[in-house]
Amino acid sequence: MRVTIERSNLLKSLSHVHRVVERRNTIPILSNVLIRAEGGELQFKATDLDLEIFETVPAVVEQAGGTTVPAHMLHDIVRKLPDGSEVMFSGEPDGNSIKVNAGRSKFTLQCLPDNDFPDITAGEFTHTFRMPASVLRGLIEHTQFAISTEETRYYLNGIYFHTIDDDGTLVLRAVATDGHRLARAQIEAPTGSEGMPGIIVPRKAVGEIQRLVEDPEATVSVEVSESKLRLTVDGVVLTTKLIDGTFPDYNRVIPLGNDKELRIDRGSFSSAVDRVSTISSERGRAVKLSIEPGQITLSVNNPESGSASEELAVDYDSDPLEIGFNSRYLLDIAGQLQGSEAIFMLSDPGSPTLVRDPSDESTLFVLMPMRV
Repeated sequence: MRVTIERSNLLKSLSHVHRVVERRNTIPILSNVLIRAEGGELQFKATDLDLEIFETVPAVVEQAGGTTVPAHMLHDIVRKLPDGSEVMFSGEPDGNSIKVNAGRSKFTLQCLPDNDFPDITAGEFTHTFRMPASVLRGLIEHTQFAISTEETRYYLNGIYFHTIDDDGTLVLRAVATDGHRLARAQIEAPTGSEGMPGIIVPRKAVGEIQRLVEDPEATVSVEVSESKLRLTVDGVVLTTKLIDGTFPDYNRVIPLGNDKELRIDRGSFSSAVDRVSTISSERGRAVKLSIEPGQITLSVNNPESGSASEELAVDYDSDPLEIGFNSRYLLDIAGQLQGSEAIFMLSDPGSPTLVRDPSDESTLFVLMPMRV
């Protein structure tokens, strides 16, 4: 193999693919990135056996060929090369090493054969549809924070995507929950998504997808099967295995009878929660909301450090209520709201609370209370 590529193009591609590679691997080739030169382009592929990213970039190919090299080491080398450099890859005849030259910089890296590199993309995809990158990014951003990190409940370690009828309209819905809070976002179902299987996209894949859909002008091609998801955007192909589990019936935890409506300025509320929670314990993080007509008092009591309280004017005309929440969860949800106002639909101190964004009817959030 002998190929020359501009450093900025090379770095962009390596930045996409090298993140998939785990720093520690019991299988040596999984520490490597596959490089293949053919037909005027350079191909890159990296995988951890659950997630794979494949990308092609234009290059001057003098001699076709392929190999695999340590992913993080190659990324670090290219990152440290000066802007505007031309990088040349030239494989050694024995196939055990490759030379990387850029100007006066010369590196020789150990290789492993490209024939041994695993491929997880086999299999048929039953549903294909397209959607704007900005729309997919929105679904992820509104729900990602609620993904569970508890490995024993593995079926909650991702975002659940599925199509469902919502008041006569077919929607594509994204849901995530960790048992303490739930986030739901939806869009009108794209053409081709009808009847797709419900899929749970793992947390690591969600993070990589989020990085791939940063260009709001881009369009994403989505392919779905029972066990895999493949996304194609701007020449990058991401394939991920799905979580093999059943997502719980989340509709059962979305309260329907909460009749106490609290309207509050989102920015003022978020800042007040942030201030009073400064003295809360790392373990507890509880903030008490004492709600009465026209006013809310936020308070925190920490036996080890003291207490704090703050009053805010609110739009509320139901019975007085005291309820506690995890302050970090409150801030997470407040950060997802787009408008200037937040609506809390409350019931009693022991029941889940529904949080809505009056400027965005497509999202809703549920928060479980804490004892305070």
